[in-house]
Amino acid sequence: MTDLAGLFIRSAFVENMPLTLFLGLCTFLALSRRPGTAAGLGVAVIVVMGVTVPVNHLLYQFVLAPGAWTWAGLPDLDLSYLRLLTFIGVIAAAVQLVEMVMDRCLPALFNTFGVFLSLLAVHCAILGGSLFMADRRYDLAESTVFGLGSGTGFALAVIMLSAIRRRLAYADLPGGLQGLGIAFIITGMMSLGFSTFAQVALP
Repeated sequence: MTDLAGLFIRSAFVENMPLTLFLGLCTFLALSRRPGTAAGLGVAVIVVMGVTVPVNHLLYQFVLAPGAWTWAGLPDLDLSYLRLLTFIGVIAAAVQLVEMVMDRCLPALFNTFGVFLSLLAVHCAILGGSLFMADRRYDLAESTVFGLGSGTGFALAVIMLSAIRRRLAYADLPGGLQGLGIAFIITGMMSLGFSTFAQVALP
């Protein structure tokens, strides 16, 4: 239990996808202008990562990994080279499901996301979560916690950035720093702040 809690904290803060590993920066910057949109993106990433990482774990362990077909008399069959294609397919299906639910239940938020919601299917932070899971040989419980923790870390980071950008909308910034200019500077400062979590001793 303690190990799972430590894994959740590590995946959310120490190995924060956008601020420490620099994954998923396209949507992180593009959808952080409004706090409401950022919160919706954060929830979508938590749901997609919380579903796809454990599902990809099951597919990898019981279908793709070396030795997975031993029960069928094929101990040497190794389909792990298909993991990237398989992971992307599972993520695309999960994103499509989130799109359908959001279009049905939250049409205003769905229209705000525009094309960026579809881009979650090839979101490198979401795909990175599944690839890290396979490389680190997490079990099912660890995969679930890692997916939820990574999604939570992404959500916290994008909501924090949107709150700061919202506050700075009323600041008298030089013309060259308005928009993405100040967003890049803030992201760099937040990244430096999150890097200090690496010094925290976890169980």
